[in-house]
Amino acid sequence: MGDSVHRPTFIGFHSRDASNQILYISSGCRQSMGFTPEFMVSKQAHEFIADPFKDDYSSIYDGKKEEEDTEDDEANAYVMYMNVKTASGNPVLHRLTTFKCDNCVIFIVMGFPDIPYQSKHELEVQMLDGAMERVNVTRAKEAAERSNANNHQSAAARWRQRSETPYGQRVPLYSAQSRQVKVAFVLENPKATEILANEGVRRQNGPLVVFVTGSIGRLIEADTADLMRYPFMKLVAPEDLLRVSKFFEKLSEATDVIFETFSLLQRPNIIDGDIVVTDEQNTRIVVECLGASVSDGMALLLRKLRSEAPPTMDDMGNYLRPKIHEVDEEGGYMTLSEMISDDPETSDAGEWSRLM
Repeated sequence: MGDSVHRPTFIGFHSRDASNQILYISSGCRQSMGFTPEFMVSKQAHEFIADPFKDDYSSIYDGKKEEEDTEDDEANAYVMYMNVKTASGNPVLHRLTTFKCDNCVIFIVMGFPDIPYQSKHELEVQMLDGAMERVNVTRAKEAAERSNANNHQSAAARWRQRSETPYGQRVPLYSAQSRQVKVAFVLENPKATEILANEGVRRQNGPLVVFVTGSIGRLIEADTADLMRYPFMKLVAPEDLLRVSKFFEKLSEATDVIFETFSLLQRPNIIDGDIVVTDEQNTRIVVECLGASVSDGMALLLRKLRSEAPPTMDDMGNYLRPKIHEVDEEGGYMTLSEMISDDPETSDAGEWSRLM
């Protein structure tokens, strides 16, 4: 892909039920599709799929809700290609990377306006965790209908009826216990929010929250209304501020999905006048964060790993991190590019050739 090729990007959320109702979409959709966010919000996501398999899209997420998941190969992250409708009437190829939350789906989208249109008749997805399978959703759905599969079966269970992959078991992009709480955030893009305050001082609290799912109340003591336009870094435990700052730096420069592990404060000081819990007494909520960045925002999927007592401090006032919480600063994430490149025509995964 040459430097001159512009590939528009945007972030959104839709409901996880069959309606796929769009709950939030960033302003980048204007460049990519020609529609305004106001036009797209509340509509069904699959209405904008230009390919014949548009009705197959919702079946990717029709499994049990996360708190009920017991299957090890139930995926929470996927990547797929499809043609998307635009305001001009000309379909454009887009790559979707999606993260499945408790009751919604995050989608991070990149458009390929330079690639000539070619209709796709089958929807294929790559699981980025769980069983790490490449799945033809259209064929799996047809097979399930032919065999009158029970209505209570999850999509993942139906996919497992097909023959096993010849490549054997794959290592997941990330892993954690399936019943843990998950929360999705959309933040301002850090590069776009390097707002200079008083005489050129960079804003110290980092990007603001522009969207957060209702499950936040099960992760920390906070409410969605209180967190809107609230600095995300104020939720982060002080000993992890540098770690998260570096993570956001990498994320703002990356075109891939990356992840990091850090701690949040269980009782952040959000509301003025509320009882203040000091950092030294505030329980830490250790989360695994899967993130992706586009031109006008960042999407984060946080998954709770455990709760921890506040770390102790040495005589110099430095936090002493327990060994169990140490993470390699440089090697703590894997990138999506290890599985598939930004250009679908040069992907090293042969199965993707059927998409073009």
